[in-house]
Amino acid sequence: MAELGLNEHHQNEVINYMRFARSKRGLRLKTVDSCFQDLKESRLVEETFTADEVAEVLSALQAVVNSELESELINTAHTNVLLLRQLFAQAEKWFLKLQTDISELENRELLEQVAEFEKAEFTSSNKKPIIDPMKPKLAPLNEGGTTELLNKEIVRLQEENEKLKLRLRTIEIQATHALDEKSKLERALQDLQLDQGSQQDSIKAQDLNDLEDTVAALKSEFQKTLNDQTENQKSLEENLATAKHDLLRVQEQLSMAEKELDKKFQQTAAYRNMKEILTRKNDQIKDLRRRLAKYEPED
Repeated sequence: MAELGLNEHHQNEVINYMRFARSKRGLRLKTVDSCFQDLKESRLVEETFTADEVAEVLSALQAVVNSELESELINTAHTNVLLLRQLFAQAEKWFLKLQTDISELENRELLEQVAEFEKAEFTSSNKKPIIDPMKPKLAPLNEGGTTELLNKEIVRLQEENEKLKLRLRTIEIQATHALDEKSKLERALQDLQLDQGSQQDSIKAQDLNDLEDTVAALKSEFQKTLNDQTENQKSLEENLATAKHDLLRVQEQLSMAEKELDKKFQQTAAYRNMKEILTRKNDQIKDLRRRLAKYEPED
């Protein structure tokens, strides 16, 4: 719309509101006319009136008209508040914060543009009523600014949190497998030593030397394998500790981002909705910590 700078959808919404306002204005004008008509029929029945009687009639008419105008102005203000409430409610669902410039409401040039637009829309005989049975909710543009960045940061931290959880589980599984292998090798060495002790009396000296050499070789190999497993276990434990530190760091960043987001919305009408969302996120973090506690190695 060239006159007001709005798109076609918003133009139709403005026209619908103007139609509603014109209808209400027409009803109020009829009400004021009826006040004068009632006065004519009820009070102006004599040929002449004194100054006091005229003053009394005018005072009564003034009171009635003043009451009607005040009622209409109050109703118009409340109607505008309801209209703004609809717009703000739709914006808050997308975490938008709309701003208004009250000074523009008294901009004479803009008011004249609106008057010309109304005249063009409602005085043309070719204009037909705009019927829009399906009134979709406003679809606001993607939000920019600090709030959007905070929301994106929360999503990113949550994704990183999930990745660290998977990494932690993988490292814990590897550490468990390494401990199992170590236990198996120790049991194999014990069984070999027991077999050696039970067969010492029945074998010959040469066979005993060969067996001792074999045992020594096995011990050496086992020790080497055990050292490798120990180093691997240490590496896995270090990776596990690093992953836990990273997880704590991400959780701290997530908490800071949530506090910053909560601070941004504390003084807005969207505070309650966002507070509920952050509460649920905190509950998820607590649940993650309880789950992580199950995997922490005992001292």
